[in-house]
Amino acid sequence: ALTIFGDLELSILDEMPAGRKPVATAVVPESQQPGMWKHVREQIEKGNQVFVVCPLIDPSDKLGAKSVAEMARELKKGPLKDVKIETLHGRLKTDEKEVAIEKFRTGKIDVLVATTVIEVGVDIPNASVMVIVGAERFGLAQLHQLRGRVGRSDIQSYCYLLPEHM
Repeated sequence: ALTIFGDLELSILDEMPAGRKPVATAVVPESQQPGMWKHVREQIEKGNQVFVVCPLIDPSDKLGAKSVAEMARELKKGPLKDVKIETLHGRLKTDEKEVAIEKFRTGKIDVLVATTVIEVGVDIPNASVMVIVGAERFGLAQLHQLRGRVGRSDIQSYCYLLPEHM
């Protein structure tokens, strides 16, 4: 009603910016995750960067969801060992967040394991993969916003949704 009777205007964005490719998106069950992590490693070896988003900052016995701390530890020991991994979440001080984002932007970090603090306002054209852990814990709008953090250049980008239960 406000767009019709008020002072608001409606803008329709029905195409991507020039030169961008659609982000390939897939739900990855646990049985297929080793192959997905292999693909993530290949992207890093090509010089691209990766976001891994988790629903929690710290482990929780009650929720059973993966946390940023747990995921970063698992990746460093397992599928992405020998890769530069950092964490980012809302409990960090503002300057610590800015340092982490800047290190990621300049390529000093290959993988940024974060909460949804990266949902809006983070533009890293070299990031080609978004892995969303516990994807069913996020709303559709959040998933769309997170997926929008990759595919911001002419590099083919991928978004992997990892449900906890499937």
